[in-house]
Amino acid sequence: MTIKPGFGGPGSYLIGEEEKRELMEVIDSGYLFRYGSEDDPRFKRKVVTLEKEFATLLGVKYAVAVNSGTSALLTCLTALGIGPGDEVIVPGYTFIASISSIIVARAIPVLAEIDESLTLDPEDIRKKITPQTKAIMPVHMLGNPCHMDVIMDIAREHKLFVIEDCAQSAGGSFHGKRLGNIGDLGEFSLNIFKTITAGDGGIVVTNDYNLYERAFGFHDQGHKPLRTGVEVGKRSMVGMDFRMNELTGAVALAQIRKIDWILSLLREKKKKLKEAISGIPGIGFRTINDEKGECATLLTLLFPDEKTASAFGEKAGTKTLSHSGWHVYNNMEQILQKKTATLYPCPYDCPAYGKEIEYYAHMLPKTDKILDRAINISVGVVDKGLGSGFGVNIQSPDEEIEAVAKKITTIMKEIS
Repeated sequence: MTIKPGFGGPGSYLIGEEEKRELMEVIDSGYLFRYGSEDDPRFKRKVVTLEKEFATLLGVKYAVAVNSGTSALLTCLTALGIGPGDEVIVPGYTFIASISSIIVARAIPVLAEIDESLTLDPEDIRKKITPQTKAIMPVHMLGNPCHMDVIMDIAREHKLFVIEDCAQSAGGSFHGKRLGNIGDLGEFSLNIFKTITAGDGGIVVTNDYNLYERAFGFHDQGHKPLRTGVEVGKRSMVGMDFRMNELTGAVALAQIRKIDWILSLLREKKKKLKEAISGIPGIGFRTINDEKGECATLLTLLFPDEKTASAFGEKAGTKTLSHSGWHVYNNMEQILQKKTATLYPCPYDCPAYGKEIEYYAHMLPKTDKILDRAINISVGVVDKGLGSGFGVNIQSPDEEIEAVAKKITTIMKEIS
């Protein structure tokens, strides 16, 4: 069984017998909770197995499965002790969860520019560091690895933590090392629009046992790892309930076992599409920081100016990235208007440091100029909200790839 939903990430197009088998084992067992009796053969341990296999895949020591990518980000921040008054540098082009999780942690998001890779610009990171900076959150946006060598150098120089936001880049790598295994902590999303999916869900990874213990505790009401049943274990902190259930774990387990196959398909299709349109006057491509390690979920076109990009988008039935919803800081009205959770003191006003952080539209001019002239062509992530409603998907045959390439060529001739 395979499905073709018409939207979503590549994993959502490849749900088949593997997911069904893992899922039915849980349903037949009657154990839907992540904990169960170790002595009962009916308890299938899907979430625990997912954590172990994902850690092995990435080459990290520890993984904690949670109920969403947003929960995973908040768990990372809490594990590091980031809170009121602490500043976290984050790109202005990212899904809103990267920024909102910092706010809910009662810390201060410091928005930084991107470069033509559509990831954090290291030069702007240096400009944004203050005595209150606690961490950098590089986002491997649209499956493209950040400049992790430079970012890690900056972090070490200034003694900063690094939280890798890998929500859109599961399985990717940078210089041969899997994403998530470079910073202090890594976060992954299993949302429907991501590389692999369980509908929703998230995973936190780290090589530091103390961070693992805090991450596990925060996601499970303060419990230390790894209690195996529902008994009350030793608790080291006040936590939340961000646990993943066995049904989600079962689907995620089947998906991570496909991840390298998924990435190989994506890279093959992207290569064909890119080669078919390379050389067309007026079309450029975003910078890829590691050609072998990027996830190839999208092909981002860079046009010489906003006018050309907008004209292309209108003909193709899509829009420039500046209009891609809550992936662009300009469109995050609740951030710009400082609408924070009522349970928390406002993190923007920090009298202890004698300053108030301001957020306003077009505060990142370099980012704005890049997004104004960028168009996403779908290869594996079909998502109008990400600006990738036009293109192909992971199941598209060569004929569809050729048809999209032909349409791009035709449009460029018409608007030239």
